Amino acid sequence: MVKVNSISVGEGSSATPAIEVEDLTKVYPGGTVALEKLSFIVRPGEIFGLLGPNGAGKSTAVRILVTLLRKTSGRAAVNGFDTETQPDKVRELIGYAGQATGVDDDLTGHENLFLQGFLHGFSPGKKSLKRVDEMLELFSLTDVQHQRAGRLSGGLRRRLDLAQALLHKPSVLFLDEPTTGVDPQSRNALWGQLRKISREEGTTVLLTTQYLEEADRVCDRVAIIDRGRLVKLGTPGALKEEVGEGRLILTLADDTLAVRAAELLANNPEVTRVQAANPLQVYVRDVNASVIPVIDAFKVANIQIISVEQTKATLDDVFLRYTGDRPHSEPIVVGAVSSIFGTAHGRKRRGGS
Repeated sequence: MVKVNSISVGEGSSATPAIEVEDLTKVYPGGTVALEKLSFIVRPGEIFGLLGPNGAGKSTAVRILVTLLRKTSGRAAVNGFDTETQPDKVRELIGYAGQATGVDDDLTGHENLFLQGFLHGFSPGKKSLKRVDEMLELFSLTDVQHQRAGRLSGGLRRRLDLAQALLHKPSVLFLDEPTTGVDPQSRNALWGQLRKISREEGTTVLLTTQYLEEADRVCDRVAIIDRGRLVKLGTPGALKEEVGEGRLILTLADDTLAVRAAELLANNPEVTRVQAANPLQVYVRDVNASVIPVIDAFKVANIQIISVEQTKATLDDVFLRYTGDRPHSEPIVVGAVSSIFGTAHGRKRRGGS
């Protein structure tokens, strides 16, 4: 088992990792450090979530992996191909949907997909048209397929962008916050499609998302990064188990007693962590078994409780434990990513809408 900064990043295997990141570092002009010795491995066919606050370096890592951004040091490879020395090989086998949509506003939805197929080597025949129709149907775009993309709503343009990323059946798919601005029906369709291509076709998926409940539901493993560093990696279930089986939310009658209440529970073997603020957040190994002893302990200490709420531990709890509550600022990316993407794929985006 490989260890990086005492964090497990993958199992040893004779198979080539689908994605391999080793000591990846990116420092922007001016000295802003976006990534600092980031390391992880994604196995073939895995759905892998890259999570972190704004400014953590998620998008920077993805842009390096899809050959849109140069690293400062370290190594990044996709299916064994180095992203800097073999970028053409990487581009042949990946799909990518960034935070900014990559659709051509001057073309219709159908034309965008047909062009994407052509760029990936599809011959202009029935098979190509069939695949285009399949993606239009999957993302509920059939009724608007002949409208110019620039006239579509933001949600519809996002769906079209996702359809483009999946059109050519890539072996490795990168999705940077793919469901931002997408309605629940389209989200469900996307997650269903991701599970299908992962299980049935062996497609590897790396995604970033701010919807942690989605990562919990769809990802085989997740990596949490903060300020460019890997802070935790594992399955959603294992990470949730670390913070406790559940949580008690206790509203106290007196705000000034929050610290004393937290100290009272510090040595309780059933308590894994306490957030000393009112309401008190108490992470416990067993919600049902812990609630009565906690309430009784507060009664003895003359700490009055107004209300008690019981919840299961979520990936949000894990996220906040390792990244904290304070918002982060996003480092400024020098250069237009959309223009780099267009150049990389041999075409230039036309202006206007």
